[in-house]
Amino acid sequence: MLSAKSVFQEILGNDESFRLFCSIAASGEAQGGWENGRIAALVPDSRRSLAPKIARHGADEDKHGRIFDALLRKRGLEPVEVPRAADYTMLLEARGVGLAHEKLRRDEPLTEHDIVLYLAHSRVTEQRAAAQMTMLRDCFGDHPEVGRAVTMIAKDEENHLAYCHEELLRLAAAGYGRTIQRALRECALVEMEVHRCVSLAVLAQMGRILGWSKWKTAVLTAGIKAGYGYERLGGWRRMVTLRMPERRDALGATETAAPEAPEFA
Repeated sequence: MLSAKSVFQEILGNDESFRLFCSIAASGEAQGGWENGRIAALVPDSRRSLAPKIARHGADEDKHGRIFDALLRKRGLEPVEVPRAADYTMLLEARGVGLAHEKLRRDEPLTEHDIVLYLAHSRVTEQRAAAQMTMLRDCFGDHPEVGRAVTMIAKDEENHLAYCHEELLRLAAAGYGRTIQRALRECALVEMEVHRCVSLAVLAQMGRILGWSKWKTAVLTAGIKAGYGYERLGGWRRMVTLRMPERRDALGATETAAPEAPEFA
């Protein structure tokens, strides 16, 4: 029977598929670390209280990238180049989601509107990341090779999502409510399409590496498309709702630096 756990067990059990999986994950996390680091440096004076939290978010993403690199080293593997069709973060930027890298490379302060867009983008993408890492933690939290890694990253992603909820609600109370809702909806609709395209691209690559049959590939492809259909029909609403999280100040100023990544090599 096909399940998320059985598919990931296959990926983890083969060096080449594991190499691709960790390379894609490490690249995306490193990109997120750079983006958050630049945003933290360019926060406008009116929102400087956010800078330590954004910096902590970036430090966490950098840590996650190092964790996936360490998992590769443990097997004696080197990262591979991420296929463009599987580059989630770059495809989102190309579709106008988040702050453009060209803007982040300048040494010019961002605006409050930029911060709203950044947080809306983060709220949507962190929903995806939290759901995926929770699934991996539930399936492999006790796995001798990746259990510690997925458990640690899942907890961080939950904190990132909580932080986005809290800060967006704070900005909504300051008068940005309509802007936030519009940005969340626009980001969610694009993210769903990008996630579907990336999932299909990764599936095709994994199928070739692992020698999946046409039947198996077709079933998994149908599952991805069905998930996208569900999101288009209304599942996207979970990505745009805001509620005050149980854990407040999840990326508080007292935690401005992420802890070092544990050594998995």
